[in-house]
Amino acid sequence: MALNQGTARPMNRTMETATRIHTVRERVAQWRGEGLKIALVPTTGHLHKGHASLFSRAHEVADRVIVSVFENPLTAEAPDAAAPRRTTEHDSEVVRKAAVDLLFAPTVFEVFPAGYERTTVVDVPELSGILCGAFRPGYYAAMATLVTKLCNVVQPDFVVFGEKDWQQLVIVQRLVLDLSMAMEVVSAPTVRDYDGLAWSAANRMLSRGHRDTAPKLHNALKVARKRLQEGERNWVQVMEDGLHSLVNAGFRPDYFVIRQATDLRPATEDSRDLVIVAAARLGQVRLVDNVRIKL
Repeated sequence: MALNQGTARPMNRTMETATRIHTVRERVAQWRGEGLKIALVPTTGHLHKGHASLFSRAHEVADRVIVSVFENPLTAEAPDAAAPRRTTEHDSEVVRKAAVDLLFAPTVFEVFPAGYERTTVVDVPELSGILCGAFRPGYYAAMATLVTKLCNVVQPDFVVFGEKDWQQLVIVQRLVLDLSMAMEVVSAPTVRDYDGLAWSAANRMLSRGHRDTAPKLHNALKVARKRLQEGERNWVQVMEDGLHSLVNAGFRPDYFVIRQATDLRPATEDSRDLVIVAAARLGQVRLVDNVRIKL
């Protein structure tokens, strides 16, 4: 499916808010009848500049944009568990300023009417248990389950995800392919602060000292990328040096690895499309980041 240039949303059109699935489906049916393309941006709330970039990306490819705000009860910990809880009013205002057409903010019962403890689970086993999945068992299966449910509700032409969590993006791409879902996964580049730190709700929980240290995660990734660009192919040495640089900076790293960008398999001598991904903790805050490189 080719991307189309979405129709600009008239600024005088009021954003709608829906809490029920049937309301969303009724509005989607109306838009479909008008021949409009629809994009879905799933979020867990706690919205910030990074999310706003996803909404802008959705407007680029679709005529109407739906944003879901739902904190997944299937996850043992939220993606930004250490982040302060934002109010629904805050999230609604961020979405409204982004000229989103419909905010879908369902209750847990609406999404899991039979109880989330007994719900059907969707998993991508080859991808969900590695990297971050090895440190957060069950998290990506929970994410994939919720994304599947939301996409079944909306049946969008496009579903939009950010590139900061590269593993999540690859899992959703595989999910859509494996389940023959009639939509295209659209990615949006990571939004960074002035010093390179990737935007995340968890950043607000960093102490002043840790906030000064946090950009060194991205710096370590850039150093590794530069070494590969300059011709180094000793993957193991580059990864070990990346880990050591994080430890020396005061991080507690979970991993620092070079993987194939499309499927997250280990890099080989023939690999050309790569992603360097890392996860590390500062205090109680866990940060993830990545850089992509095409050799």
